[in-house]
Amino acid sequence: MFVMKNFTRRIAWLSAALAVCFWAAGCTPLLVGGAAAGGYYVGKDERSAGRIADDAGITASINAKYAKDPDVSAIDINVDTRSGVVTLYGSVSSRRAANRAVELARSTKGVRKVISKITVVPAN
Repeated sequence: MFVMKNFTRRIAWLSAALAVCFWAAGCTPLLVGGAAAGGYYVGKDERSAGRIADDAGITASINAKYAKDPDVSAIDINVDTRSGVVTLYGSVSSRRAANRAVELARSTKGVRKVISKITVVPAN
C-alpha cells in the first residue's frame, strides 16, 4: 500500500511538472512576439522608450479620470499623448462634457498642452 501511494504521488507531481513545462513552452512565443512588437514600435518612433512609457502613463491616468467622472465617458473620448501633448478625439453630448474632459486632461501630471478635437453632438 505504501509503495502504491508513493507511486501515485510521484505520478501526480510528474504530471503537474510536465503540464507547467508544456504551458510555459507554449507561452514563450507569445512573450517573445510581444517583446518584438514592442521593440518594433519603439524602433519606429523618434521618442525614447522612457518618453513613450511616460506618454502611455499620462494617457492611462487621463482615461482613469474619465472612467471615474460622471460627466465624461471614457468610451466616447480617445486620448493620444505625444511628448506630453495630449490630443482628445471623439464625440460627446454636451459642451459641459467636452470642457470637463479638457479640464481633467490639463490637471494630469506630465501634461504640457491639451488639444481638443472633441465634437459636441447633442443627444436626440
